[in-house]
Order: sequence, then C-alpha cells, then structure tokens
Amino acid sequence: MILNLQDKFNKELPADPNRNNINRQVTESCYSYVTPTNTSSPVLLHTSTEMLNEIGLSVEDAKGSSFLNVFTGNEILPDTNPYAMCYGGHQFGNWAGQLGDGRAINLCEIEHNNKNWALQLKGAGRTPYSRSADGLAVLRSSIREYLCSEAMYHLGVPTTRALSLALTGNEVLRDVMYNGNPAYEKGAIVCRSAESFLRFGSFQIFAARQDKKTLKILVDYTIKNHFSHLGEPSKDTYINFFKEVAQRSLEMVIHWQRIGFVHGVMNTDNLSILGLTIDYGPYGWLEGYDHGWTPNTTDRGQKRYRYGSQPEMVHWNLFQLANALYPIIEDAAPLESILKTFATQFRSKYLTMMKSKLGLFEENEGDSKLVHDLESILQETETDMTIFFRSLSGVTKDDKEKGLNKISNAFYEASDVQNTLKSKWEKWFMEYHNRLKQESFTDTQRQTKMNAFNPKYVLRNYMAQLVIDEADKGNYELIEEIYQLLKKPYEEQVEKEKWFAKRPEWARHKVGCSMLSCSS
Repeated sequence: MILNLQDKFNKELPADPNRNNINRQVTESCYSYVTPTNTSSPVLLHTSTEMLNEIGLSVEDAKGSSFLNVFTGNEILPDTNPYAMCYGGHQFGNWAGQLGDGRAINLCEIEHNNKNWALQLKGAGRTPYSRSADGLAVLRSSIREYLCSEAMYHLGVPTTRALSLALTGNEVLRDVMYNGNPAYEKGAIVCRSAESFLRFGSFQIFAARQDKKTLKILVDYTIKNHFSHLGEPSKDTYINFFKEVAQRSLEMVIHWQRIGFVHGVMNTDNLSILGLTIDYGPYGWLEGYDHGWTPNTTDRGQKRYRYGSQPEMVHWNLFQLANALYPIIEDAAPLESILKTFATQFRSKYLTMMKSKLGLFEENEGDSKLVHDLESILQETETDMTIFFRSLSGVTKDDKEKGLNKISNAFYEASDVQNTLKSKWEKWFMEYHNRLKQESFTDTQRQTKMNAFNPKYVLRNYMAQLVIDEADKGNYELIEEIYQLLKKPYEEQVEKEKWFAKRPEWARHKVGCSMLSCSS
C-alpha cells in the first residue's frame, strides 16, 4: 500500500496534551490524539474504485489484509498519529458548547496527483468528544452515508467522499426512533475523505471560550492550507476568507435545492468551511415536492431544517461564523455586507437555477412568477420532484395540448389532477408553452441541457432502505447495484429503468423512508 503521508494538521495546530480517548473538555487545542477501537472480525463490503484511484491505491491494494485492518481501526499506518477534532456548535438554534468528533477519527492526510485528502473513520470508537456515547456506528447509517456521499459527487454537488464500507463484526445497541425500544444492530465503519473536515463549529468553539490566540492560529492555518490564493493572513484576508466561505456555502445549498436533497440536521457543526456537504445523518430526498418536508424526526415539530428553509439556515449559520471570526477582524461592517449580499445573491441564483430546471435560458421578466406559480401548484398536487422535472424535458414548443400528459407519471394521485387542479395545471402549461416559444434553442437542444441539469436517478429513501434491509439479511449485492446506478445519474440507463419510479406506497410511512433519526 503506497501512501504519501502528510502530517500538517498535527504539526501546525495546537494539540491536546492528553493522549487518550477519555471523555473530557479540551481547551486551547484543535484536536486530540486518539486510538481507534479494535474491531473483532471486520469484513470489507465495498470500496469506491474512484476514491482508491484518487489516493493512489488499486483495487488489488483494497483486497489486502493491511487495507482491511487500517480502514477498520485495527492497524495504524507508520508515522501517523490518528486524531479527533475539537469543535462546538449551535444545535437546532441553541449553543451546545463543546461537541467535536465523537465517533470520527482522522487517520492521516494523503497527497496524490497534487490533491490532498484527509481520511477519516466514522464509527471507530470513543474519543474525548463522545460525551456519553460509544463512538460506534451501525450498518444502517453507514450504508446511507457511503452511498449518498458518492451519489452527491456524481450529481455535481460539493461533498465529502467515501472510500470504503466495512462490517466490524461487533453488535451495537441503538434506539432507532428514541422511543424506548433499543435493539442490537450490525456495527460498521465508513472511511470518508475530504480536503478537510473543518466546520463552522471548529472556529466557534474558540470564540465562545474567548481563546483568540487559538482562533487566530486555526484561521491562519485554514487560509494557508485551503485558501492560499487569498494571500498572507491580514484583516482583509480574513474578510475575503469569510466572503469565499459564504460563496461556497451558497453554491452548495443551491445544488441541494436543485436536486431535492434535504440535509436534515444543519447545525453549525455540520457545515463545512470548504462548502462541502458533510455529515450524512438523517438526510432525505424529496419524493412529493414539499417545501415544508424534513426527514429528521427530532425536527418534526419545529421543522427548522425543512427543505424550503435550507438557504435561510445556511445564512443563519454564516451569521454565527461571522460572530466567531469577529474577534480577529474587529470590524462588523464588512461581515454584515457579505451576509446581506448572500441573501441577495441567493434570490438571483435560485431563480436562475429554477429556470434551468424548466429549460428557460433567455431573460424574461415574467419568469419569476412562472416559477412561483409552478411551485405553488406542485405543492397542492403530490408530485414527484425528480420525475416531474426529468419528464418536463420531453415537452416541446408545439405540445400545447399535451404538456400535462408528458408529466402525468409524476403524480401520486392522478385523480387530483383530473378533478380540482386540472384547470390550474392547464393554465400553467399554457403559460409555459408560450414562454418556451421565446427560447432560441431547439427542442432537442433544450432537452439535452435540461437532462444534464435534472437527474433521472437519485438515492431515494426507499432505495436506500431496500439496500439496508437486504444487508441486514447478509445480502450485500444491492450495494453494488445502487452504487453503479448512482455513478451516472443523468444518463438514461434504460436497463435500470425500474429505479426511475415514485416512492412505493409501503414506504410512505416506513421508518428509514419517511422519517429518520440521528441514531447511528
């Protein structure tokens, strides 16, 4: 196994002097050295061939015992010091103090083909930040993280990646719905990868503790290693750093809205400083188009992190990051200006995104209303988001009377459309056809552009649950089938057409499909 190991994180940032995994408050330190918990009889279930290539390994390397042992916590690579990161965060709007990597352990950093990758085991045991938890993960949540991170990458969404998925051979006790019914589940570990796993909360913890010295060290480190194009640290550099974080975060959430992804737990400790989608917990994909939907049972009453509020929540989290950076900038005005610009840019970028989903590329002052009217009627009719927008590309400029038929397969209850809402849909399609005639692209050209923007295949909740159900029985073949499907989400893949389908009725209220918890 050939790895070009880096140790920059460990050398440049202050470390916790206590080298053990005991739960504690960690001060004036960005991370703590830890040792992964040994696993009893690990079994490798799947590896991402693309990620193997990214870090300079082959499929043959992944078949070796050394790979299995390293990526299940039983072997530490030479000249490395695994560590867990210290951070805080706002959880559901409330400051939670120290959080940190409670079940994630960073193994090393790798440089290959001029790219840097941090490799991290999720579910590798207790760390100083585990609080009362065991630091482990179960197969159920590990499958969801493994498949979704790779699916998001191929959808074109900024995201962390996944290298491997393995069983630990140990059982883990979990109360899936927090309803007093714990049960043992198969333990698992995912190795995930990213340029960095730094979060908004990584900076918040030091600001909250008024530890300006460590805060500045961390910000300077982040700029040097991940935003070096901004120049040497200075007040202006810190401001431009925050501006770029805001821009990257905006790009990320626009992508979420484009594909119907709901993160589910957008606490400040779950927002990447690099604008990557991070921490795949109780996420979900819109089935019926509903701005008020959230998959997280913990958020069921408040719906703070519902689909339609995700941009607003990113903005709120950026406000908290601005507060954390203020002690080293000591000037609120430029931070406030960046936050104001975020809100303005979102409205513009969101409209452009929605127009692209509709195949509208020319300027027209009526487009905002056309989008608004569509979103309203989509929520009145239980309409599958993915199927609707994918099928819409088949509507032509001359299909004035047939547009509704082209997307009829997206409706869960066809009778709703035929009765009370038919006139609304017919009115909208009349306006849409009139607008299409103003486009210079031919129908074929427009369809190609729309199909490159609107995916045909996403990791629907019921699909992930089918994989989990099979894996619980010891059948792991479906992992590979879904993994391969999601590598080409914009292609027709006619032989896999069965996955281009609405949520089956059995999944409407099934745990893991319609509702999820943070339990993993």
